[in-house]
Amino acid sequence: MSEPILKLENIKKHFGSVIALDGVSFDLQPGECHCLLGDNGAGKSTFIKTMSGVHRPSEGEIYYEGKEVQFHSTHDAIERGIATVYQDLGMIPMMSVSRNFFMGNEPTYNRLGVKLFDHKRANDVTVEEMRRMGINLRSAEQAVGTLSGGERQTVAIARAVHFGAKILILDEPTSALGVRQTSNVLHTIDKVRKQGVGVVFISHNIRHALAVGDRFTVLNRGRTLGTARAGEIAESELQDLMAGGQKLAVLDSSLGGTV
Repeated sequence: MSEPILKLENIKKHFGSVIALDGVSFDLQPGECHCLLGDNGAGKSTFIKTMSGVHRPSEGEIYYEGKEVQFHSTHDAIERGIATVYQDLGMIPMMSVSRNFFMGNEPTYNRLGVKLFDHKRANDVTVEEMRRMGINLRSAEQAVGTLSGGERQTVAIARAVHFGAKILILDEPTSALGVRQTSNVLHTIDKVRKQGVGVVFISHNIRHALAVGDRFTVLNRGRTLGTARAGEIAESELQDLMAGGQKLAVLDSSLGGTV
């Protein structure tokens, strides 16, 4: 394997007397989908917020492209190409798809010394980027709230990739979607991975993770229980790990002794 684009070693995070993370390690290769699995309260949210600069770790090291870094804010992570798509997607439903796509990065043109939003350029780019992800928009001017949940997820993913994401952190992207919408989002993730973007896929849905994942790391109560490659571990075994790891001794051989 090549050098990981992102590596976190022995990450610990304390909130007062509460230990949210207790020595979690994780790495990501370019073009890989590494799934971070765990039930509610496992520590997934705290870990991805540490990964994306929201939280600073109490202990542990973060390496980006082989060099140790410290993220003092989300801006530091974003500057290095780490983009996070949260469940709420950060969109304004009544605004157009193109306005949401370029929110904070609006293309402009100058008329009589006044900068104006370049609707044509924004619409053309939005339509093209969505088409690359397999979505044919009726119009880039339609309100983003008129799109399905899966299509809105795709807008958020396409937006991140367009603006230079090297690492895409997806927080439960399929949690509120139907079967068809879930399938569309999983296909989008596959397209992004094939473009060389590293994807961190956070989920508690094992079947969705198995559909796109190259590796799987399981968290339970702030600790890493194991990491396995696709094809090395069965769905039932992953389910058991997420439930608390009652069969860890049996799984040790499946995980190559990493548990």
